[in-house]
Amino acid sequence: MADIDGGRVERPGLEVDLTGRTAVVTGARAGIGRAIADAFVASGATVISVQRTEPDGLGDRFRFVPADLTDSDAVAGVVEQILGEHRVDILVNNAGVNIRHPFQQFPLDEWDQVLRVNLRAVAQLTQALGRPMLARGSGTVINIASMLSFTGGFTAAAYAASKGAVGQFTKSLANEWASQGVNVNAIAPGFIDTELNAPLRADEVRNRQILERIPAGRWGDPADIAGAALFLASGAARYVHGVILPVDGGYLAR
Repeated sequence: MADIDGGRVERPGLEVDLTGRTAVVTGARAGIGRAIADAFVASGATVISVQRTEPDGLGDRFRFVPADLTDSDAVAGVVEQILGEHRVDILVNNAGVNIRHPFQQFPLDEWDQVLRVNLRAVAQLTQALGRPMLARGSGTVINIASMLSFTGGFTAAAYAASKGAVGQFTKSLANEWASQGVNVNAIAPGFIDTELNAPLRADEVRNRQILERIPAGRWGDPADIAGAALFLASGAARYVHGVILPVDGGYLAR
């Protein structure tokens, strides 16, 4: 268990057997991606981690394939390598980047960088790894959306645009692929204690405002998201398609 802001956070307790299945998880070096990868490995899956930096503590069923997700040629090469060695049963599009500027000052090259990672790479990986899923009639795609799939945020126009698009992409693809045996869903994390959110936690005023808005009274832990991913990857979610599942401590209900 982890102690977060005085509250107790239990690790995922969902009993899921993923033995014999292979999952590709982008951005699994740390934070949400690492929590999902660890939960999948603990449930019997082989996990292939895709990002620039190698995670610590790799085991026999936790592997690393380096890739710059802003480079579409590099992504294509990674897909070819993975499919040459593995049958991919689960894809978790977790990797994401957020660059903040007031929009009138937002450099468009940085706008493009955010959308290349948060949207273009998601589409490219899903298309390439989804084709074999469709061919055999089974598979799971889990996209990591955001609270900014629902709300506008502040000084995060590129991130909000990309995560809004991820939500709509998830629903659109579910319409196409559900009848072919492939589940496509998304998780929308609330305010989770990760590197990406470190500046918000360090801002005393903003941190207080966020906590006042969350009925659960605490920031989320990456393990909270891992539990939702285990559910969506399991047979218990076989009739779940096109959902954007908020895991937010009640933030959107406020």
